[in-house]
Amino acid sequence: MADRNPAPDTPELRERWGAFEFTESYRERADKAIARYPEGRQRSAVMPLLDLAQRQVGEETNTQGWLPLPVIEYVADYLDMPVIRVLEVASFYFMYNMKPVGKYHVQVCGTTPCMLRGSDGLFETCKKRGMSKGHVSEDGLWTLTEVECMGNCATAPMVQINDDNYEDLTPERLDTILDALAKGEQPKAGTQEPGRHTSEPANALSSLEAMVDENHDYRSEWS
Repeated sequence: MADRNPAPDTPELRERWGAFEFTESYRERADKAIARYPEGRQRSAVMPLLDLAQRQVGEETNTQGWLPLPVIEYVADYLDMPVIRVLEVASFYFMYNMKPVGKYHVQVCGTTPCMLRGSDGLFETCKKRGMSKGHVSEDGLWTLTEVECMGNCATAPMVQINDDNYEDLTPERLDTILDALAKGEQPKAGTQEPGRHTSEPANALSSLEAMVDENHDYRSEWS
């Protein structure tokens, strides 16, 4: 599992990130998130603000982004919160990276359904590309993390890479996805099983004979 401790608080870290603040664009998005909550409840926006801060760090470093301690302190000050409270949130949820990561953060589910469906082979595929758990690859492209259940058990095994899920994977399918990302292309997200749309049985639809027609008035049939 990923290390949830913050990166060491070094002078170099302070020099690089001590002056961090939201850009105008990110500040607008942060203030919009805060405005969703009643007066006096602005601290409830801590999760979206951490996400925005991580994304801005990602843009500045050409990576998926992470949360240096000075950035966490900035979010705490922005919301008038104790730093430890913001650090507790950041270190609890795996959506926040506590250490530097590569341009593509490859999160492989290793829990039972994915393991039974072949996730060990996905780890081997990543290893052959020079990835190792918890480290940035030499070319700066990849960080590999083993994660707990991502909620895609019906389409296991699955991998999340940055903001996209890739499901029904085999080592060969994952290789194709990683090849595309390395070239700067955007591969198709979701299931990689031909003819499969969401999480219906892999061999065919069962309870439904076809995908739901959004333009059909089903209520008239139920009355």
